[in-house]
Amino acid sequence: MNSLIRHICIVLFVVAIGYEGQAQVNRFVPAQTPSRPQLNPARPKKGGMGKKLEAARNRYISRQLDLTDDEATKFWPLYSQYQQELTAVRILKRLNNSNSSTNGTEQIDKEIYYESQLVGIRKRYRDLFAKILPPEKVSILYKSEQEFNDELIKQLSERSERAGN
Repeated sequence: MNSLIRHICIVLFVVAIGYEGQAQVNRFVPAQTPSRPQLNPARPKKGGMGKKLEAARNRYISRQLDLTDDEATKFWPLYSQYQQELTAVRILKRLNNSNSSTNGTEQIDKEIYYESQLVGIRKRYRDLFAKILPPEKVSILYKSEQEFNDELIKQLSERSERAGN
């Protein structure tokens, strides 16, 4: 059950970072070590949070993958397209979850549909990434995304506990 809750939180948070926040929130900065991103207590102006998190994620992934110039030239435009497709489905999923539909079965079916769409995108892009990168780097890519999200959630949780929430 905890695993399910954790995954749901990850998905919801990743959807949230796709939006530019209207409230002031903590800014993500490059990691101090190559394997662990860290939050910076500085507060940015309103908006731009999604772009800052995206940039931090890209820096983290870049360090993890250690791309050659040729790989980077081909990889980053494809990765950007991949993220845009994932974000589009996550937005639809989030909108579905925010509906207070009286038909719970319909809402669950849509939730399952959006989850399958996310998996389909990941599979399709896995094959596209494999045309650019060796299989080991594709594996590192997916693991790095998960590590980044896990660390982000952990740090946000720790900050929330310190704030008494």
